[in-house]
Amino acid sequence: MPILRLLISALTILLTTGLLASKPLLAGLPPGNALKDPSAILRNALPVQQTDLQGIQHTLEVTSNEIPGNKWAALNEAASSTQFLLTTRKKQILENIPINRQEEGKALLEALEESLQSLGQDASSQNQTNFIETRRKALNQIGDLEGLFLTEGFPYNIPDEFKDLPRLLGRATVSINTNKGEMIAVIDGYNAPLTSGAFVDLALKGFYDNLPFNRAEDFYILQTGDPDGPDIGYINPNTGDERRVPLEIRVPEESQTLYNETFEDVGLYKSTPILPFSTFGTLGWSHSDQAVDDGSSQFFIFLYEPELTPAGRNLIDGRNAAFGYIVEGFNVLENLGGDDRVLSIKVLDGANRLEEHG
Repeated sequence: MPILRLLISALTILLTTGLLASKPLLAGLPPGNALKDPSAILRNALPVQQTDLQGIQHTLEVTSNEIPGNKWAALNEAASSTQFLLTTRKKQILENIPINRQEEGKALLEALEESLQSLGQDASSQNQTNFIETRRKALNQIGDLEGLFLTEGFPYNIPDEFKDLPRLLGRATVSINTNKGEMIAVIDGYNAPLTSGAFVDLALKGFYDNLPFNRAEDFYILQTGDPDGPDIGYINPNTGDERRVPLEIRVPEESQTLYNETFEDVGLYKSTPILPFSTFGTLGWSHSDQAVDDGSSQFFIFLYEPELTPAGRNLIDGRNAAFGYIVEGFNVLENLGGDDRVLSIKVLDGANRLEEHG
């Protein structure tokens, strides 16, 4: 492992000093991140405030710290706590769901109640395998319930200067098919509507079909989206101009999305974006080292290696926009490299949330 660390460090020095040539739109990314669950990130990124459900959710999420050590006393306490929270707050949760969604909410709450009871039984019997699976099921049910609280209309303002760009007003699920197999990703248009809109628009156009991975660095990134020929982005066939997508980042402490400003530009040195680069399979939008608004079509998949990337050292956040996460097919991602290619990207759900312009 020390030899591998030296190789990664040497590669980073070569890249940052310009000794290895790269195309203008290759993302300039310093190393660093902290491991997190992509499904948990996506749940927490929903633009809803439902403290009762989120209290149950967070109690379950922190059990990930107790499971590896078989800390059954803490796991039993967490299971009992979530059951108590749901029993005492179930009526209030249901009443706060929009009335046209309450029947669906009632069914989900009953299913969640059963899952939490099963979780308590798994904790009592100290069955780690069943506990992990039941916990996953309960968290997915909580995510579905939180989705019922989403209001009609888009919750954030998109500046008029970007009115000609496509935007994804919600979430989409895509299948990324490669020569090594299929990956499933969730694209988050709530927190990156223009970036997600550009990606989904190009996927629907078949732009990414049969494109190679044009940059591959172990434990760092895997990048694609560079079209054949001299162009390095998507060219609008009607105008002949290259589409330029602004840097787009949301942070919890800001009421509106940051556009074309890095964290360094606005003095947010200790902030974490709502969509962080903190897990294996984070999708990020590429831009050059010379500008933050010249991303067009190229995107990268962030590769995380826990033994080489210390927690709390992520310097990509605030410099590039994350817009989604791989949620299935991690075994495929682990085997992809510079000799592989994207066969197609298909939109499985959410294409109806794409708008061509403002």
